[in-house]
Amino acid sequence: MIKSNLTSELWIDTADGRVFAKTWNFDRDCEAGNEPVILFHDSLGCVELWRDFPVKLARETGRAIIAYDRLGFGRSDKHPGRLGLNFVRDEARGSFAALRSHLGIKDFIAFGHSVGGGMAIVAAGVFSSHCRALITESAQVFVEDRTLEGIREAECGFRQHGQMERLRRYHGDKAEWVFSSWTETWLSKDFSSWNLDEDLRNVHCPVLVLHGDNDEYGSIQHARRIESLTHGPAILKVLSHCGHVPHRETQPVVMDAISEFLRQKTG
Repeated sequence: MIKSNLTSELWIDTADGRVFAKTWNFDRDCEAGNEPVILFHDSLGCVELWRDFPVKLARETGRAIIAYDRLGFGRSDKHPGRLGLNFVRDEARGSFAALRSHLGIKDFIAFGHSVGGGMAIVAAGVFSSHCRALITESAQVFVEDRTLEGIREAECGFRQHGQMERLRRYHGDKAEWVFSSWTETWLSKDFSSWNLDEDLRNVHCPVLVLHGDNDEYGSIQHARRIESLTHGPAILKVLSHCGHVPHRETQPVVMDAISEFLRQKTG
């Protein structure tokens, strides 16, 4: 483990390879009322692509923040094959469970962006006795035409404009796998009926749902389904003039919403 100014980098052994993680303020008291926030990244994401959001969130909330690269992404080991159709559900009992065990985390707050929002939802349900709050941002909980159209447009753009080089800066020689896993999985006919309705019904903690009104990868219907199907008290916040990455596009608004939500949750 590498530590500097309450920032740590570590690698966690799983059945399929090592997973990279980074923590901010993890030396702080993480007892009841001050549970760490664990971040689940999007389909092309990794720890580094959260940029300055984790450290700012740690300062704003006074909580420990933990982010990790899923297997096959960022600095984690290569994925041993292709993503299965249950990859969103599998994450909770896979690398996420290994992360909690390695760091000795009991209670936690789950925060997920995009498909990571779906993973956070599943984790909140699977570990319902330990998830104290759930925050979703631009989460996708079913297959929607807008999502598929956005992916097809991105696929054309990446092939034509050399965007793959940008992915290689963050994922190295895993970049092509990262991109194809995203496009091929979501565009597969076998994935067309996928949804998280049952998983949403397993969530009983307080929920904050953040969604941009101009999200190019999912309509507000995703947010409304999260709000309506979860059993904990849910707050839906629609972000004006905002696309798919609110924590970058409207960061001050997102920070204020999260801080207020966590204060209410612990108040």
